[in-house]
Amino acid sequence: MAAQSGEIDSSVVPTRYWRSLEDGRVRCELCPRYCQLGEGQRGLCFVRACQAGEVVLTSYGRSSGYCVDPIEKKPLNHFLPGTPVLSFGTAGCNLTCAFCQNWDISKSRETDTLCDEAPPERIARAAAALDCRSVAFTYNDPVIFLEYAVDTARACRARGIRSVAVTAGYICEEPRAEFFEHLDAVNVDLKSFSDDFYRKVCSAALEPVLETLLYIEHQTDVWLEVTTLLIPGKNDSDEELRRASRWMAEQLGPDVPWHFTAFHPDYRMRDLASTPLDTLHRARAIAEEHGLRYVYTGNVHDERGGSTWCHECGECLVGRDWYEITRWNLSDDGHCGSCGTRCAGVFEAGHGSWGPRRLPVQLRDFAEPGRRSDAGAGCHEGRGGAR
Repeated sequence: MAAQSGEIDSSVVPTRYWRSLEDGRVRCELCPRYCQLGEGQRGLCFVRACQAGEVVLTSYGRSSGYCVDPIEKKPLNHFLPGTPVLSFGTAGCNLTCAFCQNWDISKSRETDTLCDEAPPERIARAAAALDCRSVAFTYNDPVIFLEYAVDTARACRARGIRSVAVTAGYICEEPRAEFFEHLDAVNVDLKSFSDDFYRKVCSAALEPVLETLLYIEHQTDVWLEVTTLLIPGKNDSDEELRRASRWMAEQLGPDVPWHFTAFHPDYRMRDLASTPLDTLHRARAIAEEHGLRYVYTGNVHDERGGSTWCHECGECLVGRDWYEITRWNLSDDGHCGSCGTRCAGVFEAGHGSWGPRRLPVQLRDFAEPGRRSDAGAGCHEGRGGAR
């Protein structure tokens, strides 16, 4: 939202990850896209722009909408199962995925999309008041609003609320370290295991994403899960799934959960069919053959594929029917109730009872006492399928 004449626009803040070029432009160094911008130009992500010879973030404290979701919707199956998470996003994205299923948010080029005023402390206050165990940066990629996400994570941590991110992991080395320092869990979208797919379909590259996965798993304490949306005929071949499974097992280890989710025709891929359930089952079987212990199916009704199983004795540890927990066979510290084998994840005594509910939230309702919010009505609340 534009500030009134003479007012300071609080949604525009300076950033650190950029440098000046000899020709007078600036180069954004947040992600491997390295956008080179002249005065007044915006990067491909839309929310980072060149103003007064520096790169600024233009969406700080503004959101496209808030909603309380089950944590499993991110999807995170091994992080505080059954608990509610306050989810939000902004606008824009640093990838151009032709299959984007949140395209009305991530591809937005309208600042009116960001109609809900949401300073970090207000988000933390709302999450606490709504009994959310965590806050999720989602709907569009939080990498592009790193400064806002980091400040929000700090405010949440001060109240004992955890922070999670849903991201494509397309970020440079230095900002990557800052971003993940403040997170507790993350789900990374591994779009494909083909660099050709990344280049042609996402205008990106595979290697930086793999580097992010390795960094999270081996250099942080952040809980990691991975999602791959399987698109018929594009990234679902046995050969590609075997290569990806082998890399996951050898480089990340057997305990990182992997979610195979079903594609539905959307955005610029409306001419393709939805992913058959058999494809998800085939992918799951290939991953398990390579030693991966926690492989899931998503965007479809598949109780077995959505549940967590003990890799040692085969007993069901966490039964799920969509986002409803139907069985709990874990000890307080996350061991199998049948054989005692440890289940990887972040667990507490019992599980949450949020279930499949989806609760839209207006952040203006949580404004500081005595302060009138200027947030508008009719704000985008996130699509039913958004994560």
